[in-house]
Amino acid sequence: MRKSVFEVLRREGLTHLKIAYDWRKDHFSLFSAREWDRDTPFREYNRSFTLLTLCPTEGVYRNSGETRALFAKHGLEEHLRQIMELMRKGRHILLDCYYHEEMDIRFVNHIHSDKRGVNNLHSSLFMGGIRRHEPGEDEIDVFIDGMNLGRGMTFKNVAARLPMGGCKVTVQMEPVDLENLDQVGFLAYANDRTRNTTGPDMRFPPELADVMKAHFSLHITGGPKGPLGPTGTPTAHGAHMAVKQGARFLWGSESLKDKTVAVQGLGAVGFPLAEDFLADGARLVVCDRDPEAVRKLVAASPEGAVRVVEPEAILGVEADIFAPAAVGGILGEHTIPELKFRMIMGPANNVLKASSQEEEYALAARIAERGILYQVEWVHNIAGVMAGYEEYVHQERSSRERLMENVGKLCTEQTWENLNGARREGVTPTEHAYRSVEREVYGE
Repeated sequence: MRKSVFEVLRREGLTHLKIAYDWRKDHFSLFSAREWDRDTPFREYNRSFTLLTLCPTEGVYRNSGETRALFAKHGLEEHLRQIMELMRKGRHILLDCYYHEEMDIRFVNHIHSDKRGVNNLHSSLFMGGIRRHEPGEDEIDVFIDGMNLGRGMTFKNVAARLPMGGCKVTVQMEPVDLENLDQVGFLAYANDRTRNTTGPDMRFPPELADVMKAHFSLHITGGPKGPLGPTGTPTAHGAHMAVKQGARFLWGSESLKDKTVAVQGLGAVGFPLAEDFLADGARLVVCDRDPEAVRKLVAASPEGAVRVVEPEAILGVEADIFAPAAVGGILGEHTIPELKFRMIMGPANNVLKASSQEEEYALAARIAERGILYQVEWVHNIAGVMAGYEEYVHQERSSRERLMENVGKLCTEQTWENLNGARREGVTPTEHAYRSVEREVYGE
């Protein structure tokens, strides 16, 4: 039997599951329900029905004890215990799960904190992207990814000075068909239920935002037809400004001329970041699983300025700066001892292989012991959520110029303050960054 919370929903004919956690009291509460009929036409969401008017012919609602009993009935108590332990470790307040059996869509919003979103005068309380996972992936791995990213979004929103709580949506499904308005409508419905304003992330096309906004909901941003366009360039700009402050801190100058920079990933963020480094006069070592992206960068670069390595080799190269711009979870107990960099600073999310602040502190300390300057990425990878908020609040009046100016200013100032504050207090920049905002996230 599949180890999945959605297996319980499938077997019981249910559509909705909540796992809530009060970390102050260390108390969990569960809820499960059938809240719509099998033939509900989600292409009609916000037309013939809304969040408030959608009702099943025969609703089913299970309280906490009854929902726990369902997991026991189907032999998934240990799976539930694992999920709860992950929530406890990261202090996550809610997993909000929506299941559409006929389309095999398993939607989860991994909500870490609502503190900054409460009373923000918006219909959304949270901001966090939506990413797709393959249907056959192990659910625990998907939940770990979603929870780590959701926790990072809480702190990223603080760094971006936004009145939003932090979350991340993961969806296990086949690639979305943007012409299938039942699929897109269901994603819009589930996202709106969680009071989240999202943006397409890995494995969802940017055009999802345009289709969802045109037909269903304004609680998604970042589409090609949106007023700000793709967020890759602003995100790269923020990381670039942070790296320059790292160089100033290490070498006394923001100049990156003749520095060797290893860039992992040449996607929507990594490519413009590599271009910024080349404009600085840096030498690059790059990798990407898309050979066309590599070819395009090399063709546009001065001869000899770019060296290409296989993706598996990038962590082993020797360079002044490592700028990760791909998947997370790459720096752990086994990889840190082999690193040959002076600085690690880039836009990739959740670079450390960790699921709690305490685990991040330990790995950041290991990096510092190697003489490597490292700053947790949520301090400077803030442009995406800033762009999302700009579009959400201002819509067609959004300003790309205002966004770029604010991103550059915040990433420059906050990185410089964080690096120097960490040195004054004798802690890693990662621990100092968390300490600086922890009360705002977890305090009364």
